[in-house]
Amino acid sequence: MTTNETRAAAERQAAGHPLRWRILGFLGVAQLMLILDVTVVAIALPNIETDLGLSRAALAWMVSAYTLTFGGLMLLGGRLADLVGAKRVVLAGLVIFTAASLLTGLADSSALLLGGRVAQGVGAALLSPAALSLVVTLFDGEERNKALGVWSALGGGGAALGLLVGGLLVAGPGWPWVFYVNVPIGVVIVVALALLVPDRRGTVPGARLDVLGALLVTASSGTLIYALINAGEDGWLAPTTGWFVLLAAVGYVAFVLWQRSARSPLMDVALLARRPVATGTFLILMATVLMIAVFFLGTFYFQHARGYGALQTGLLFLPVALATMLGANLTGRAIARLGARTLAVAGLLTAAAGLALPALWLNPVAVTVGVAVAGAGTGALFVVASATALGQVAPHEAGVASGLVSTFHEFGASIGAAVVSSVAAASLVGDTLTGFTNGFVVIAAAAGGSALVAALLTPGRPRPAR
Repeated sequence: MTTNETRAAAERQAAGHPLRWRILGFLGVAQLMLILDVTVVAIALPNIETDLGLSRAALAWMVSAYTLTFGGLMLLGGRLADLVGAKRVVLAGLVIFTAASLLTGLADSSALLLGGRVAQGVGAALLSPAALSLVVTLFDGEERNKALGVWSALGGGGAALGLLVGGLLVAGPGWPWVFYVNVPIGVVIVVALALLVPDRRGTVPGARLDVLGALLVTASSGTLIYALINAGEDGWLAPTTGWFVLLAAVGYVAFVLWQRSARSPLMDVALLARRPVATGTFLILMATVLMIAVFFLGTFYFQHARGYGALQTGLLFLPVALATMLGANLTGRAIARLGARTLAVAGLLTAAAGLALPALWLNPVAVTVGVAVAGAGTGALFVVASATALGQVAPHEAGVASGLVSTFHEFGASIGAAVVSSVAAASLVGDTLTGFTNGFVVIAAAAGGSALVAALLTPGRPRPAR
């Protein structure tokens, strides 16, 4: 039997695993932890700011340090899953993330807190693409679309749910518990997955890890995020902002050139030339930019401008969680019938309409209703993005493709937090509401403009064979 025949036989065996739905449940909870840790921290930021005396830039880095490390090393995690096997990488990532969560909760300074967030990002970068790779290989055909729908619903709804969970924890035992809560859950999942997931060897024997490529893409993204965050003080048209953006662009070009010449590149850059993959990465980027920007704006609007407590703020985001999961669930059921293009445009227009409400009438009711409507749109986008980018990849490409999608997810979170913190800087550090209004205007416009791009870029429904 040839190598390709052996690989195909292993893939067919994995796709028919009798415990695949149970495994999906545990993997989904693990992914939920990673997503929760983006937004559960957002609602704790005002309390952390008070306790540790963080600046506005440091507040943005509390989100971006995690998501940047998460996203910057994601391709490396996906590649590692292809080389040594997804199960081993999932377990290693879970152990690192769980230990880092404990250390972050114990932090008593901003430096230790940011260091813990970076360590959490390393664990997440290993866990997330390897887990998604397992989902892609354990399911096939229509089952794969359903599994990806469940995965996306957990991710999108979990992000909003994080604000409610964070509110409960901050109002109760205190903000360190937004990190401590990961520890017992992580231990249980490690044991369960160690017993349930089949142990498969890597699918790319003899290849090497592209550490230089990972460093290039992470450093370039870090430079870009630094420029976006500092634009709040330096100005969007300031020379320093422009120079850092240019430096980031040079870094990305160097990354692409290195990928084309490296013996074992971190990713096949030609993968991004495939229309479905390019579309999926764009949609996942925009969905996450919108989601994180809304959560960042919303939690500071309710707690700073309106004086609401963390628990009350979390409860106000409960409709967002429900709307996001509903949007994802309905999209997962309808995508085969309506096609990705229709649902992508509908999702972005729904998000734009929801965000336009608080942009025009900034009050608690408008923010709550508008953000919930936007949540339904972003929930749809998460499903369309995953199904479009991953629905037709070969199983042996699942790790790197999953890593690519997840990378853009986390970069979207970093960009969303950086941009909105700079646009709304006046309201985050002062008493004016102008910054909040500007923030909602910018992200509503971004959603509307992205709908036009999605209409042009997203593939239509394939014609039925005659």
